[in-house]
Amino acid sequence: MGYPDTFDGFVVDSPKTWNQFHRHELKPKPFGDDDVDVQIECCGVCGSDVHTITGGWGEFEGPLCVGHEVVGKAIKVGKNVTEIKEGDRVGVGAQVWACLKCDVCKSANENYCPHLVDTYNAKYEDGSSAHGGWASHIRAHQYFTFKIPDAIPSHLAAPLLCAGITTYSPLVRANVGPGKTVGIIGIGGLGHLAIQWARALGAETYALTHSEYKAADAKELGAQHVIVTTNDEKWAEPYKFKFDFLLNCANATHKFDMKTYLSTLKVGGEFHMVGIPEEPLPPMNALAFLGNAAKLSGSHLGNNQEMKAMLKLAAEKGITPKVETLQLGEEGCKEAVERVKEGNKVHYRFTLTGFDKVFGKVEY
Repeated sequence: MGYPDTFDGFVVDSPKTWNQFHRHELKPKPFGDDDVDVQIECCGVCGSDVHTITGGWGEFEGPLCVGHEVVGKAIKVGKNVTEIKEGDRVGVGAQVWACLKCDVCKSANENYCPHLVDTYNAKYEDGSSAHGGWASHIRAHQYFTFKIPDAIPSHLAAPLLCAGITTYSPLVRANVGPGKTVGIIGIGGLGHLAIQWARALGAETYALTHSEYKAADAKELGAQHVIVTTNDEKWAEPYKFKFDFLLNCANATHKFDMKTYLSTLKVGGEFHMVGIPEEPLPPMNALAFLGNAAKLSGSHLGNNQEMKAMLKLAAEKGITPKVETLQLGEEGCKEAVERVKEGNKVHYRFTLTGFDKVFGKVEY
């Protein structure tokens, strides 16, 4: 069969035109022996996409095609590819390459490789550009391309590839499980998955939210307890020294009274950030850490083994995101990013679908 030399995608040209998408030809990196070409069936919409195209995380050179929660069909595999064959349904998340040779990579931390290539708005070492998944195809290294379990529909699998692994990895690395008490802060695109992971891993799971209307959702998702932090300014008093681990999925940390949140941690407990606001953290006095030896940390994605374990767990336990689908196109992309930017108009993830109507059918 003939393989495309170029791909097509929906792009924006600059932060000033962040919500004005148009179709544009994309030139992928040269195909290598470890590469997989994926004909895309659908792609999730992530807060990272909006932070990037609006310039919130810095300027970029357009035209830029975002999207890093990709599900589709492997249509071409390099000669070194071992776990994926043509015709497999696969996913690609927010990273498409790492050197796999440095000490960081060799310690199973390739998601922190100093040479890593993000799925979009990034350059390979040869100067080629990485293009995102709001497109006809994507090209990625085999180590960052994953078979999707049959039990998970494509539009539900897509958000797992960024939001899923972003919340799963830190919980696993913190040894969350039976006997641990975990608080999930922020019941949104990240937090609604984090609740499900924490429960599936066996922890006693609390949801912390400033929105009382989300309490019912949190319980439905598996939280055994819900704390509405806006109901009482002394909300934390009953929870001093309560949590082994707080996973902050909120995008408004700059508004937090961090001393109050840290006070709810057990001795040596951890406040871990996966929500990445554009604003800096609030000022903190070192004394805020001294009363319980609290730790403040953050993380980026997860490694290959964690991604595979997460997809397996999701398939076995029926863990899925709450997803609204939108038709890919100029209008669909515009609606998606505008509603994500509004913050409270998504419950709780978007997946862009109907790629076949735009680019042609994907057949497995």
